[in-house]
Amino acid sequence: MKMIDVSRELFSTPVYPGDPVPRRDIVRRMSMGDACNLSGFYACCHNATHVDAPRHFIEDGKTIDQMDLSAFMGRCTVIEAEGIITGADMDKILPECEKMILFKGEGKAFLSASAAFVLQDAGVTLIGTDAQSVEHGDDTFPAHKQLLGAEIVLLEGLDLSGVEPGNYRLTALPLFLEGAEASPVRAVLMQD
Repeated sequence: MKMIDVSRELFSTPVYPGDPVPRRDIVRRMSMGDACNLSGFYACCHNATHVDAPRHFIEDGKTIDQMDLSAFMGRCTVIEAEGIITGADMDKILPECEKMILFKGEGKAFLSASAAFVLQDAGVTLIGTDAQSVEHGDDTFPAHKQLLGAEIVLLEGLDLSGVEPGNYRLTALPLFLEGAEASPVRAVLMQD
């Protein structure tokens, strides 16, 4: 079985405009005479590769710790796309896809509100993207609200540069962060 790490590194990945910048603080160093190396870190729940829980845009939605872990694992399809993806585009793509779909678009593929409706109606359970967000240019965030309102997981900030389109098995488990609306993940694709 071949494993492909599709995560971005937490401290070096550019942040979404307005999000806090992550940092690592060195607490102890063996080179300075300490018994061990020890560090702490600070990060936004949405830095680098992360999953959004419904609470991100749904006031009474589930938080990351309330979601079933099975929502973050399963068969997925990586497809190439660029620009604004519409509902009509999704109608053409969906017959070839698993219920988890990852968009490979060099950070330039985004969902429209109509695409979100079609994805929900089709029973899709997870949407992933190599962009910092699944949507672009609409500060009312209709795709986020539609998908998260239906408890569809959003996996953002992937690194799909070394991945060919096709079917894989995905694992992208969140940290156990009580009450959080999102979590960093280590996302891995597996191919037989």
